Amino acid sequence: MKFDDVQPGVWPELIHPAYKSTVKRGPRQPALRIDAPVATSRNIAPAPRILLPHDADLTRRGGTAPLGEKIVVTGRVVDEDGKPVRNSLIEVWQANSAGRYWHQRDNHDAPLDPNFFGFGKMMTDDDGRYRFVSIKPGPYPWKNHDKAWRPAHIHFSLFGNVYAQRLVTQMYFPNDPLFPYDPIFNSIPDDAARQRLVSRFSLDHTVGDEMLGYEFDIVLRGRGATPFGL
Repeated sequence: MKFDDVQPGVWPELIHPAYKSTVKRGPRQPALRIDAPVATSRNIAPAPRILLPHDADLTRRGGTAPLGEKIVVTGRVVDEDGKPVRNSLIEVWQANSAGRYWHQRDNHDAPLDPNFFGFGKMMTDDDGRYRFVSIKPGPYPWKNHDKAWRPAHIHFSLFGNVYAQRLVTQMYFPNDPLFPYDPIFNSIPDDAARQRLVSRFSLDHTVGDEMLGYEFDIVLRGRGATPFGL
């Protein structure tokens, strides 16, 4: 089976000087293709039993409701022909509404929310659709330079049918004023590809007066592929 190539400019540069840490950690030698035998891969056969209660509702992992703007995010995971990617495990993680992660290495001057841990997981259904509830994350400083602030975003990790098949990307929110200043977002050369990382506000998926809705579709390969490796 042959798939359309991903268009030039979709993948972020491995070394992007404006993103300073890539200069030290980015590989400088060309990549090598390793043809591993199929037998070395173990099918993880994701099943609903790996999900715990409230895994797809990040607002219910703590004792009470967390602070911030409640949102619902939904979308489809599809291949280059628009066919659904079924039963795919998706993990998400993010900062809280103040722009701080629940992680020991995040110690910047913003409050932790004791009722928001910022991680969850879910499966795609037979139509390739996923859905989760969360709090809109805040921007945060990340020390790339003295005024470096990251746009609000949610990290996505998608698993295939083996553990080695893992893709990582980020979802952003519409009209963020920090886009022009973020070297991670701008490490993707093609503007159209960058825009595929920006979610769409959805009144259809907005839930009454409870939470605003956003759509974010993920295309795994081909000419309209979502950028990965962020």
